[in-house]
Amino acid sequence: MTIPFSTLLIPALTVLHFAALLGLSLYGLHRVWLMFCLWADKHADQPPPFPPASVTDDIPFVTVQLPLYNERFVARRLIDAAARIDWPCGRLEIQVLDDSDDDTCQLVDERAAWWQRQGVTIGVVRRNNRAGYKAGALAHGLTLARGEFVAIFDADFIPPTDFLQSVMPWFRAPGVGMVQTRWSFCNAEHSWFTGIQSLLLGPHFSIEHRLRYQKGLFFNFNGTAGVWRRQAIETAGGWQSDTVTEDLDLSYRAQLAGWRFIYREECPVPSELPITLSALRSQQQRWAKGSIQTARKILPRLLKERLPLAVKLEAIAHLMANVYWLLGMIVMLTLYPTVTWRVGIGLHQILRIDLPLFLATSGAIMGYFLVYSFGSGRRHSLRHVLLLPALTIGLAPSISCSVLKGMFSRGGEFERTPKFGILGRERIPGLAFLYHRKNLPYILINTLLCLYCLLPLTFAWQRETWPAIPLFLVFPFGFALVVVKDVREAFLAAR
Repeated sequence: MTIPFSTLLIPALTVLHFAALLGLSLYGLHRVWLMFCLWADKHADQPPPFPPASVTDDIPFVTVQLPLYNERFVARRLIDAAARIDWPCGRLEIQVLDDSDDDTCQLVDERAAWWQRQGVTIGVVRRNNRAGYKAGALAHGLTLARGEFVAIFDADFIPPTDFLQSVMPWFRAPGVGMVQTRWSFCNAEHSWFTGIQSLLLGPHFSIEHRLRYQKGLFFNFNGTAGVWRRQAIETAGGWQSDTVTEDLDLSYRAQLAGWRFIYREECPVPSELPITLSALRSQQQRWAKGSIQTARKILPRLLKERLPLAVKLEAIAHLMANVYWLLGMIVMLTLYPTVTWRVGIGLHQILRIDLPLFLATSGAIMGYFLVYSFGSGRRHSLRHVLLLPALTIGLAPSISCSVLKGMFSRGGEFERTPKFGILGRERIPGLAFLYHRKNLPYILINTLLCLYCLLPLTFAWQRETWPAIPLFLVFPFGFALVVVKDVREAFLAAR
């Protein structure tokens, strides 16, 4: 007797659904652990900063590197801010690592020349090609740098004048290889879209970095708004481009080489959040792909090291965190066959299986962002908290594909995230959509997924399973949200 294929497929999809939920629950429980540590350590004493050196001869030489690629809207702002950094004359140089192939080159040359006339030591470094992308530019610049310390700022950052005064004293502690500061956001109030991003990124610094540093766990340089000891870069193997997150890769190699990292929550550096969906999507895709590439590269070596088990487990959780995008997609795609197959479940099954999984996944993750939003002193509106899961659902298909690419590929093109020099609620510049990326494939995919996600919603409505309807509604709403924003941006770009 032949068993129908559908009879086997639906139970298999149900098993896959709950396996993905179990994986997501591990991620959620890790968020719970972070919140518990935050509560337990909130009154922990922090060591005072080391006082700055008082003798001029003891002040180290610092090279400030500004990697740029086609940043016509923010290049001038970045160069001006870097040139105003307060550090003794003769102990600071600025390298503008300009790989641009548009009119950014002219803007960079004009601004660098102006600051040179003011007595600032600033030079423009250009290459014949973009080999290695940002990692290649940083490595090339390092061969020309005179500093024993290297500060790095991406194009969308605005380093404050006292940045080095606040950060450099920490290098007087022995073995410190890198100091990372907190990102703040100069355009978080620009729209609901940037508001959600500030909520999404904020805990990475104020919770994750802070706790990992306090507990002696591995954490990473975020590619910008930090200072490296040159020796730490060189002894760890230098900048490498076999992943698209060269900052994460070097961070782990340096810490495995014995260098200590320091995180400073009290030193915010303003940065600009992406204001278009295509820009955010490319940024998150690169981060997701690169983190998985770094995990493939680093974890085999890390697991062989003689390190405490807690350090290894936390490193796995850190490097593999983006897998939750893929698990979320699996949960969404298998939701309809699961609810149809389990149509006859009773209340006791819901209480024993469904409710604990819901609390460990959605409940834990939302609680994590609520704790940050209302407990960090940087309050977000309830609208941002409620829209956050919808936006992440809409981004999940493209980011999940990047996770899969990271599992099976090395390196790849470093796609810059376009920024437009926007502060607060300023309007988008007229030429902004010159950097717009094609989004038609995402519009089509998300439209199809939106329609597919109406199936479990319709099923619950027909069965009068009213408590499930709000949960099921989040999925089509999330896809509809990103489709509408993609269509609107495509229309503006075509004007």
